[in-house]
Amino acid sequence: MKKKAEWPRRLRSQEWYGGTSRDVIYHRGWMKNQGYPHDLFDGRPVIGILNTWSDMTPCNGHLRELAEKVKAGVWEAGGFPLEVPVFSASENTFRPTAMMYRNLAALAVEEAIRGQPMDGCVLMVGCDKTTPSLLMGAASVDLPAIVVTGGPMLNGYFRGERVGSGTHLWKFSEMVKAGEMTQAEFLEAEASMSRSSGTCNTMGTASTMASMAEALGMALSGNAAIPAVDSRRKVMAQLTGRRIVQMVKDDLKPSEVMTKEAFENAIRTNAAIGGSTNAVIHLLAVAGRVGVDLTLDDWDRCGRDVPTVVNLMPSGKYLMEEFFYAGGLPVVLKRLGEAGLLHKDALTVSGETMWDEVKDVVNWNEDVILPAEKALTQSGGIVVLRGNLAPKGAVLKPSAASPHLLTHRGRAVVFEDIDDYKAKINDDALDIDETCVMVMKNCGPKGYPGMAEVGNMGLPPKVLKKGITDMVRISDARMSGTAYGTVVLHTSPEAAVGGPLAVVRNGDMIELDVPNRRLHLDIPEEELARRLAGWKPHHDLPTSGYAWLHQQHVQGADTGADLDFLKGCRGSAVGKDSH
Repeated sequence: MKKKAEWPRRLRSQEWYGGTSRDVIYHRGWMKNQGYPHDLFDGRPVIGILNTWSDMTPCNGHLRELAEKVKAGVWEAGGFPLEVPVFSASENTFRPTAMMYRNLAALAVEEAIRGQPMDGCVLMVGCDKTTPSLLMGAASVDLPAIVVTGGPMLNGYFRGERVGSGTHLWKFSEMVKAGEMTQAEFLEAEASMSRSSGTCNTMGTASTMASMAEALGMALSGNAAIPAVDSRRKVMAQLTGRRIVQMVKDDLKPSEVMTKEAFENAIRTNAAIGGSTNAVIHLLAVAGRVGVDLTLDDWDRCGRDVPTVVNLMPSGKYLMEEFFYAGGLPVVLKRLGEAGLLHKDALTVSGETMWDEVKDVVNWNEDVILPAEKALTQSGGIVVLRGNLAPKGAVLKPSAASPHLLTHRGRAVVFEDIDDYKAKINDDALDIDETCVMVMKNCGPKGYPGMAEVGNMGLPPKVLKKGITDMVRISDARMSGTAYGTVVLHTSPEAAVGGPLAVVRNGDMIELDVPNRRLHLDIPEEELARRLAGWKPHHDLPTSGYAWLHQQHVQGADTGADLDFLKGCRGSAVGKDSH
């Protein structure tokens, strides 16, 4: 257990606010124009509440109200709360993709913390990229930090059927293409998909990353699953505000919580909950920022033998609301501990060990959080595939895939990019059937640019009309955590840098062998080498702005797609005063 720091002591914020020098009076005096009494600058912990609220980030649209509860908790614990708006990369609105801006958001958060008089910070997150970006930024500075998420939406219902946000969007869209649902019915269903504040109510990326924050020990126990509009979400926010003040006094930092053991706990948790493939790329990036050596091999090693026991869409049938009522993530963590799959002594932001937090919880619904013998799949997690088509790896989520396609050999039908796919997929003349392997290129970190969630390519209508709902799909893109199917993602190296994916041609045979972790382009080695030697870039290159910076410095998906000059760098938390 961590030894607590001496208290009282002089805190970082006193570099700005403590004393009588001209510089201090400059900083402190301007703050007083908001009506803060002089004694608030007496050395008590100054807590930055980093808020990703935005009207254009609907998942986080309620965080301003939640921030008031965080402030209340900070005040109660004797701290001084100051709310700070930070970059909010919305999955719902940003083009070409929010993923392109995750690293920009992380950089902005890092400098917001480093450059301002905070002794600790509360990371207020929700939408997919906001959780990893704030964790990345906080890890880079390594001041005491704690996560509070906005929580998931309430269940959606349409004509008596549970509607999972995202999951049913893909399902209904395919039904329209297959002639099983009218466009008018699709529009009617739209109103049922998002009926309260909050993030996706499925085990999509937002709920997955909320679970990852809790499994890493960076959020209070039980935080991940509380619905956004439940009063207990406000209680969690207030308790988080109280806790960060004590964390500052104890000097409990992210680097002491997010250890290699904590990341292994998170990987196994992701397997148990049927979490998003996006967790792979985000945890690799967070680990890089905190200086933990985490690789794709760790994902396969830790997750391979973990059963998926959380019966939530897109892998199962329930939604986050039921998951909360069943006991939430603490029940899953307890299950992992009982199975010998949890580092029980891992430290959490509560100051207690992970096991101390979860050992006494109860599962209130074993149809939502299943017994291991009734798991959705006995070998859950994220499969890491390698072979001549993915020398640096690709990923697949078996709990969302069709078992009969996990071993498959088929003829490639190639789309050079997402625009090529959109232009061809609805054409009945397209030479494709359900035995084919759909391949899409140039949608990776550099290629899209930004690696959009387009990997779960919709099937062609002429296949859907046969009643076929799944085919093998391969790309260097990502897919939404709400999506499903036998979809191979994050193929590395990506096509835009000349990876083998770039030279796949129509008619090539491709072998997918999930049990043996193999992804193979069935052409002679000499032919593959000849094609690669003749390859030329296909995608347009940006010439200015952040897009240029991203293109020049983003790394591959296999290492987290962070910017190369930021990975593994933790700098000083105190800057120089220029006044």
